[in-house]
Amino acid sequence: MYVIVEINGQQFKVEEGKKLFVHHMQEGESGTTVEFDRVLLVDNDGTVTVGTPTVEGAKVVCEIVSPLVKGDKVLVFKKKRRKGYRKLNGHRQQFTELTIKQIIA
Repeated sequence: MYVIVEINGQQFKVEEGKKLFVHHMQEGESGTTVEFDRVLLVDNDGTVTVGTPTVEGAKVVCEIVSPLVKGDKVLVFKKKRRKGYRKLNGHRQQFTELTIKQIIA
């Protein structure tokens, strides 16, 4: 069984027991339980239910494993040839690590 759920404006395919990295959530501490009710699709062993726009009564229960995880560093390099213009900018995205405890559908 899996579901498609919307978390912080992004859609994720979720199964029980899996880990998930979502954009940083401000209101979370380690060990806290979080529920998401924006379930867009439910696949229960081949029986697919598509929401309009969401599936009624379906929700995903997650536990916050780590409230702040930093992603890989991304370097952005800009250059204009023969002009002496070079810029280097780095960025590390912040994520929250979740573990899927239960899918209620």
